[in-house]
Parts: sequence; C-alpha cells; structure tokens
Amino acid sequence: MRSTGRLFYVMGPSGAGKDSLLAHARSHLPANAPVAFAHRYITRAGNAGGENHVALSHAEFAVRAAHGCFCMAWDSHGHRYGIGIEVESWRQSGLNVVVNGSREWLPTAAERFPDIIPVAVVVDSAVLRARLEHRGRESSAEIEERLSRAAAFRVAHPALVSIDNSGPLEHAGAAFVRLLTGA
Repeated sequence: MRSTGRLFYVMGPSGAGKDSLLAHARSHLPANAPVAFAHRYITRAGNAGGENHVALSHAEFAVRAAHGCFCMAWDSHGHRYGIGIEVESWRQSGLNVVVNGSREWLPTAAERFPDIIPVAVVVDSAVLRARLEHRGRESSAEIEERLSRAAAFRVAHPALVSIDNSGPLEHAGAAFVRLLTGA
C-alpha cells in the first residue's frame, strides 16, 4: 500500500524569500523526488508579485470557493488566496506537497491537515528591510507596517521547522531540499 505524502506548509513575512526558496528547491530536487509544488490561486494579475500563480478575478474565485474547489483559502493584503483540492489527491498518490501558505491561516490548515509540516522562513530584520526597499513595491509606510507585523507575528506548532534565509539562498535552499527529501 502506498503511503500518503506529507504536506509542507511554507510561510513567512513578505520579503523573507519564500518564492526564491521554492524556486531553488524546484531546480535542485532530484528528478525522481516525489515532490509536487502547488500553485496558489490568487485574485491578482498573473504577472504581479513574482510568484508563479493562477490568476483569478474575484468573481472566478468566489465561484470556485462556492463549489469546494479549494482545500484552503484566505484573504490577505486585499487579495484572495486559495490552494486547490488537487493537493489532496496528490498526497494520496504518495507525493509530498509543498504549498506557499499564510502564517495567519496555519491553525486552520493544521486542523484540516493534522500531519502538516509547517516551515517558517525567517530572516534578520535588517535583511528584510533591505529586501523590501530593494524590490520597490511598497511605500516607506507600507515597509514599516510589514516590518512591524513580521516582528510581532509569532508562529507556533509542535512540528514547526524554521529555515533562516538571511544569508545566501544556497544555504537555506539546501536545508529546504534536505527537509523535502528526508535527507
């Protein structure tokens, strides 16, 4: 009998490098690694935010949500985010599934998936400030709000794994790949 795959729930503040970490893992996993990366469904333009996601209008999102197409869904920063129910069948087929989640939504995700592996991407506050300033998407006030929120928000879960992405991406990326492959 095939074993059920694990659900790796990646989260961290904006600017922590979650998308970079996910992209690094995708390109450095062994070709035969039983790992699938879920795309998020988001109510923002497909070319916005740097994340490879499925862009939906608010109406499209609402229809899919009403028809049970998401196993996880939340609102953040004026957008709606969803993880499709396909991740459940991927896990049943034995794949480990990686999702880009929300820190605030972790308790609900953990209720739905009791065997969840939460992965907190952490970064030094000075590094986070520099990254937010460099990308140029937020105003100074928005950067201060994001930094304040990052410092105040604490994630707790008995299976929590933290990956420090303050230094070279290769270091954090290697740690993440080891986690995903059980190496």
